Amino acid sequence: MSQVFILLDGDELTSAGAELATFGARIGSVTAIVCSAKSDAVVASAATLPIEKLIVVDGIDFAKSSLRSVSNVLAELVKRDAPSALLISSSARGKEIAARVAVRTESGIVTDAIDINDALETTQSIFGGSYTVTSKVTQGTSIVTLRSNCIEVASVTSSASVERFDGALLADTQVTITSSEPAQKSARPSLAEASIIVSGGRGTDGNFTLIEQFADAIGAAVGASRPVIDSGWYPHAYQVGQTGKTVSPQCYIACGISGAIQHKAGMQTAKTIVAINKDPEAPFFEIADFGIVGDLFTVLESAIASLK
Repeated sequence: MSQVFILLDGDELTSAGAELATFGARIGSVTAIVCSAKSDAVVASAATLPIEKLIVVDGIDFAKSSLRSVSNVLAELVKRDAPSALLISSSARGKEIAARVAVRTESGIVTDAIDINDALETTQSIFGGSYTVTSKVTQGTSIVTLRSNCIEVASVTSSASVERFDGALLADTQVTITSSEPAQKSARPSLAEASIIVSGGRGTDGNFTLIEQFADAIGAAVGASRPVIDSGWYPHAYQVGQTGKTVSPQCYIACGISGAIQHKAGMQTAKTIVAINKDPEAPFFEIADFGIVGDLFTVLESAIASLK
Protein backbone atom coordinates (compact mmCIF):
# COMPACT_ATOMS: atom_id res chain seq x y z
CA MET A 1 0.00 0.00 0.00
CA SER A 2 1.25 3.49 -0.88
CA GLN A 3 2.39 5.78 1.92
CA VAL A 4 0.97 9.30 1.93
CA PHE A 5 2.26 12.19 4.02
CA ILE A 6 0.00 15.01 5.17
CA LEU A 7 1.13 18.14 7.03
CA LEU A 8 -0.52 19.25 10.27
CA ASP A 9 1.29 22.43 11.33
CA GLY A 10 -1.20 24.57 13.22
CA ASP A 11 -1.91 24.88 16.92
CA GLU A 12 -5.07 22.85 16.43
CA LEU A 13 -6.49 20.33 13.99
CA THR A 14 -8.55 22.31 11.48
CA SER A 15 -11.17 21.06 9.05
CA ALA A 16 -8.59 21.58 6.29
CA GLY A 17 -6.25 19.13 8.03
CA ALA A 18 -9.08 16.64 8.42
CA GLU A 19 -9.80 16.89 4.70
CA LEU A 20 -6.14 16.17 3.90
CA ALA A 21 -6.40 12.94 5.91
CA THR A 22 -9.55 11.99 4.02
CA PHE A 23 -7.91 12.64 0.65
CA GLY A 24 -4.84 10.69 1.76
CA ALA A 25 -6.88 7.66 2.77
CA ARG A 26 -8.04 7.40 -0.86
CA ILE A 27 -4.47 6.84 -1.92
CA GLY A 28 -2.98 4.64 0.77
CA SER A 29 -1.67 4.59 4.33
CA VAL A 30 -1.75 8.08 5.85
CA THR A 31 1.15 9.43 7.90
CA ALA A 32 0.61 12.85 9.47
CA ILE A 33 3.66 15.05 10.09
CA VAL A 34 2.90 17.18 13.16
CA CYS A 35 4.89 20.43 13.27
CA SER A 36 3.11 22.27 16.03
CA ALA A 37 3.80 24.17 19.23
CA LYS A 38 0.82 22.28 20.65
CA SER A 39 1.49 18.85 19.21
CA ASP A 40 -0.23 16.93 22.03
CA ALA A 41 -3.55 18.62 21.26
CA VAL A 42 -3.17 17.95 17.54
CA VAL A 43 -2.34 14.28 18.15
CA ALA A 44 -5.38 13.86 20.42
CA SER A 45 -7.69 15.42 17.81
CA ALA A 46 -6.34 13.13 15.07
CA ALA A 47 -7.83 10.07 16.77
CA THR A 48 -11.04 10.51 14.76
CA LEU A 49 -9.30 10.57 11.38
CA PRO A 50 -8.06 7.82 9.02
CA ILE A 51 -4.40 8.29 10.06
CA GLU A 52 -2.25 5.24 10.64
CA LYS A 53 0.91 6.96 11.85
CA LEU A 54 1.85 10.30 13.40
CA ILE A 55 5.38 11.68 13.20
CA VAL A 56 5.63 14.32 15.92
CA VAL A 57 8.54 16.69 15.37
CA ASP A 58 10.42 17.63 18.55
CA GLY A 59 13.41 19.92 19.11
CA ILE A 60 11.94 22.96 17.31
CA ASP A 61 9.95 25.77 18.89
CA PHE A 62 7.42 26.19 16.10
CA ALA A 63 5.92 29.22 17.82
CA LYS A 64 9.16 31.11 17.19
CA SER A 65 10.51 29.36 14.10
CA SER A 66 9.82 30.31 10.48
CA LEU A 67 8.13 28.08 7.92
CA ARG A 68 11.60 27.19 6.63
CA SER A 69 11.93 24.87 9.64
CA VAL A 70 8.77 23.05 8.57
CA SER A 71 10.06 22.84 4.99
CA ASN A 72 13.40 21.45 6.18
CA VAL A 73 11.72 18.76 8.28
CA LEU A 74 9.35 17.71 5.50
CA ALA A 75 12.15 17.53 2.94
CA GLU A 76 14.22 15.34 5.27
CA LEU A 77 11.33 12.97 5.96
CA VAL A 78 10.38 12.78 2.27
CA LYS A 79 13.97 11.82 1.43
CA ARG A 80 14.02 9.26 4.24
CA ASP A 81 10.67 7.53 3.63
CA ALA A 82 9.99 8.31 -0.07
CA PRO A 83 6.17 8.58 0.22
CA SER A 84 4.12 8.48 -2.95
CA ALA A 85 2.52 11.82 -2.13
CA LEU A 86 2.74 14.78 0.25
CA LEU A 87 -0.54 16.64 0.76
CA ILE A 88 -0.62 20.18 2.19
CA SER A 89 -3.45 22.66 2.69
CA SER A 90 -3.59 25.21 -0.14
CA SER A 91 -3.09 28.38 1.91
CA ALA A 92 -0.40 30.96 1.13
CA ARG A 93 1.75 29.39 3.84
CA GLY A 94 1.04 25.87 2.62
CA LYS A 95 1.96 26.68 -0.96
CA GLU A 96 5.26 28.24 0.08
CA ILE A 97 6.14 25.20 2.20
CA ALA A 98 5.19 22.87 -0.66
CA ALA A 99 7.33 24.80 -3.14
CA ARG A 100 10.38 24.69 -0.85
CA VAL A 101 10.00 20.94 -0.30
CA ALA A 102 9.59 20.34 -4.03
CA VAL A 103 12.86 22.13 -4.79
CA ARG A 104 14.79 20.36 -2.05
CA THR A 105 13.53 16.89 -3.01
CA GLU A 106 13.52 17.47 -6.80
CA SER A 107 9.84 16.57 -6.92
CA GLY A 108 6.94 17.81 -9.00
CA ILE A 109 4.26 20.02 -7.47
CA VAL A 110 0.59 20.79 -8.15
CA THR A 111 -1.06 23.71 -6.33
CA ASP A 112 -4.70 24.61 -5.69
CA ALA A 113 -6.01 21.15 -6.58
CA ILE A 114 -9.64 20.43 -5.83
CA ASP A 115 -9.35 16.64 -6.07
CA ILE A 116 -6.85 13.79 -6.18
CA ASN A 117 -7.53 10.11 -6.91
CA ASP A 118 -5.76 6.85 -6.03
CA ALA A 119 -3.71 7.10 -9.24
CA LEU A 120 -2.33 10.45 -7.95
CA GLU A 121 -4.12 12.34 -10.73
CA THR A 122 -5.13 15.79 -9.57
CA THR A 123 -7.96 18.04 -10.73
CA GLN A 124 -7.64 21.82 -10.90
CA SER A 125 -10.06 24.60 -11.84
CA ILE A 126 -8.09 27.18 -13.82
CA PHE A 127 -8.49 30.48 -15.71
CA GLY A 128 -11.25 31.68 -13.43
CA GLY A 129 -13.03 28.36 -13.51
CA SER A 130 -13.32 28.35 -17.29
CA TYR A 131 -11.40 25.07 -17.58
CA THR A 132 -10.96 21.94 -15.49
CA VAL A 133 -7.66 20.15 -15.99
CA THR A 134 -6.26 16.84 -14.85
CA SER A 135 -2.54 16.52 -14.20
CA LYS A 136 -0.06 14.17 -12.58
CA VAL A 137 3.43 14.59 -11.14
CA THR A 138 5.97 12.53 -13.07
CA GLN A 139 9.09 13.01 -10.95
CA GLY A 140 9.79 12.28 -7.31
CA THR A 141 7.08 12.53 -4.67
CA SER A 142 3.75 14.03 -5.78
CA ILE A 143 3.53 17.24 -3.78
CA VAL A 144 -0.02 18.60 -3.89
CA THR A 145 -1.73 21.50 -2.16
CA LEU A 146 -5.48 21.01 -1.84
CA ARG A 147 -8.20 23.61 -1.41
CA SER A 148 -10.53 23.39 1.58
CA ASN A 149 -14.17 22.28 1.37
CA CYS A 150 -13.56 19.92 -1.53
CA ILE A 151 -14.33 16.63 0.22
CA GLU A 152 -16.52 15.39 3.05
CA VAL A 153 -14.38 14.48 6.05
CA ALA A 154 -14.24 10.78 6.90
CA SER A 155 -14.72 10.18 10.63
CA VAL A 156 -13.28 6.94 12.03
CA THR A 157 -11.85 5.62 15.26
CA SER A 158 -8.14 5.11 14.75
CA SER A 159 -5.21 4.07 16.90
CA ALA A 160 -2.31 5.62 15.05
CA SER A 161 1.24 4.77 16.07
CA VAL A 162 3.41 7.71 17.11
CA GLU A 163 7.04 8.36 16.14
CA ARG A 164 9.01 11.15 17.80
CA PHE A 165 11.37 12.83 15.32
CA ASP A 166 14.15 15.09 16.56
CA GLY A 167 14.24 18.04 14.19
CA ALA A 168 16.62 20.25 16.18
CA LEU A 169 19.34 20.19 13.52
CA LEU A 170 16.79 21.18 10.86
CA ALA A 171 15.54 24.32 12.61
CA ASP A 172 15.88 27.62 10.77
CA THR A 173 18.57 29.51 12.70
CA GLN A 174 18.58 32.55 10.41
CA VAL A 175 15.09 33.78 11.31
CA THR A 176 13.47 33.88 14.75
CA ILE A 177 9.95 35.14 15.35
CA THR A 178 10.28 37.50 18.30
CA SER A 179 6.62 38.50 18.52
CA SER A 180 3.38 37.88 16.71
CA GLU A 181 -0.17 39.14 16.80
CA PRO A 182 -2.86 36.48 16.45
CA ALA A 183 -5.47 37.05 13.78
CA GLN A 184 -8.67 38.58 15.07
CA LYS A 185 -11.29 35.90 15.50
CA SER A 186 -15.01 36.37 15.26
CA ALA A 187 -17.94 34.14 15.98
CA ARG A 188 -18.31 33.56 12.24
CA PRO A 189 -16.48 30.75 10.40
CA SER A 190 -13.24 31.65 8.63
CA LEU A 191 -13.43 32.23 4.88
CA ALA A 192 -11.05 29.38 4.09
CA GLU A 193 -13.09 26.73 5.87
CA ALA A 194 -16.67 28.04 5.77
CA SER A 195 -19.29 25.85 4.11
CA ILE A 196 -21.44 28.92 3.36
CA ILE A 197 -20.16 32.37 2.40
CA VAL A 198 -22.19 35.56 1.96
CA SER A 199 -20.23 38.17 0.01
CA GLY A 200 -20.99 41.81 -0.64
CA GLY A 201 -19.92 43.92 -3.58
CA ARG A 202 -20.11 47.46 -4.89
CA GLY A 203 -23.90 47.27 -4.70
CA THR A 204 -23.75 47.45 -0.90
CA ASP A 205 -22.45 51.03 -1.06
CA GLY A 206 -20.31 50.07 1.92
CA ASN A 207 -23.24 49.06 4.11
CA PHE A 208 -22.55 45.50 5.27
CA THR A 209 -25.08 45.47 8.11
CA LEU A 210 -27.60 43.22 6.35
CA ILE A 211 -24.82 41.08 4.83
CA GLU A 212 -23.53 40.36 8.35
CA GLN A 213 -27.00 39.81 9.81
CA PHE A 214 -27.92 37.37 7.06
CA ALA A 215 -24.59 35.54 7.41
CA ASP A 216 -25.11 35.19 11.16
CA ALA A 217 -28.64 33.90 10.63
CA ILE A 218 -27.39 30.99 8.50
CA GLY A 219 -24.01 30.39 10.17
CA ALA A 220 -22.01 31.73 7.22
CA ALA A 221 -18.74 33.57 6.76
CA VAL A 222 -18.65 37.08 5.28
CA GLY A 223 -16.68 37.90 2.13
CA ALA A 224 -16.19 40.93 -0.08
CA SER A 225 -15.22 41.80 -3.64
CA ARG A 226 -12.17 43.83 -4.59
CA PRO A 227 -14.03 47.14 -5.21
CA VAL A 228 -15.30 46.93 -1.64
CA ILE A 229 -11.77 46.46 -0.31
CA ASP A 230 -10.31 49.17 -2.55
CA SER A 231 -12.97 51.59 -1.32
CA GLY A 232 -12.03 50.87 2.29
CA TRP A 233 -15.49 49.57 3.14
CA TYR A 234 -14.32 46.22 4.54
CA PRO A 235 -10.97 44.74 5.72
CA HIS A 236 -8.69 43.14 3.12
CA ALA A 237 -8.69 39.83 5.02
CA TYR A 238 -12.22 39.22 3.72
CA GLN A 239 -11.49 39.70 0.03
CA VAL A 240 -12.48 36.84 -2.26
CA GLY A 241 -10.98 36.64 -5.73
CA GLN A 242 -7.84 36.38 -7.77
CA THR A 243 -5.99 38.87 -5.56
CA GLY A 244 -7.73 37.73 -2.37
CA LYS A 245 -8.71 34.35 -0.96
CA THR A 246 -9.67 31.37 -3.08
CA VAL A 247 -12.62 29.50 -1.57
CA SER A 248 -14.69 26.42 -2.38
CA PRO A 249 -17.73 26.49 -0.09
CA GLN A 250 -20.84 24.37 -0.38
CA CYS A 251 -22.82 27.56 -1.04
CA TYR A 252 -21.67 31.02 -2.16
CA ILE A 253 -24.15 33.90 -2.02
CA ALA A 254 -23.07 36.99 -3.97
CA CYS A 255 -24.90 40.19 -3.03
CA GLY A 256 -24.47 43.19 -5.28
CA ILE A 257 -21.42 41.74 -7.04
CA SER A 258 -21.35 42.10 -10.81
CA GLY A 259 -19.23 39.01 -11.38
CA ALA A 260 -15.92 40.16 -12.85
CA ILE A 261 -13.62 37.32 -13.91
CA GLN A 262 -11.15 38.21 -11.15
CA HIS A 263 -13.78 37.61 -8.49
CA LYS A 264 -15.16 34.46 -10.08
CA ALA A 265 -11.62 33.04 -10.19
CA GLY A 266 -11.67 32.90 -6.41
CA MET A 267 -15.01 31.17 -5.85
CA GLN A 268 -16.24 29.46 -9.00
CA THR A 269 -15.65 25.96 -7.59
CA ALA A 270 -18.42 26.52 -5.01
CA LYS A 271 -20.95 23.70 -5.13
CA THR A 272 -23.96 26.04 -5.30
CA ILE A 273 -23.86 29.70 -6.36
CA VAL A 274 -26.60 32.23 -5.58
CA ALA A 275 -26.54 35.73 -7.09
CA ILE A 276 -28.56 38.74 -5.90
CA ASN A 277 -28.30 41.77 -8.16
CA LYS A 278 -30.66 44.45 -9.45
CA ASP A 279 -28.98 44.30 -12.88
CA PRO A 280 -30.45 41.36 -14.85
CA GLU A 281 -27.43 41.49 -17.18
CA ALA A 282 -24.86 41.04 -14.38
CA PRO A 283 -22.24 38.45 -15.43
CA PHE A 284 -22.74 36.56 -12.14
CA PHE A 285 -26.06 35.25 -13.38
CA GLU A 286 -24.20 33.31 -16.09
CA ILE A 287 -22.68 30.96 -13.50
CA ALA A 288 -25.31 31.15 -10.75
CA ASP A 289 -27.41 28.11 -9.90
CA PHE A 290 -30.04 30.45 -8.44
CA GLY A 291 -30.50 34.12 -9.20
CA ILE A 292 -32.63 36.90 -7.74
CA VAL A 293 -33.03 40.12 -9.71
CA GLY A 294 -33.76 42.78 -7.13
CA ASP A 295 -32.38 45.24 -4.63
CA LEU A 296 -30.09 43.32 -2.28
CA PHE A 297 -31.27 45.25 0.79
CA THR A 298 -34.91 44.39 0.13
CA VAL A 299 -34.06 40.75 -0.61
CA LEU A 300 -31.89 40.32 2.49
CA GLU A 301 -34.40 42.03 4.78
CA SER A 302 -37.07 39.63 3.54
CA ALA A 303 -34.75 36.62 3.90
CA ILE A 304 -33.74 37.56 7.45
CA ALA A 305 -37.38 38.11 8.45
CA SER A 306 -38.33 34.71 7.01
CA LEU A 307 -35.49 32.99 8.84
CA LYS A 308 -36.49 34.57 12.14
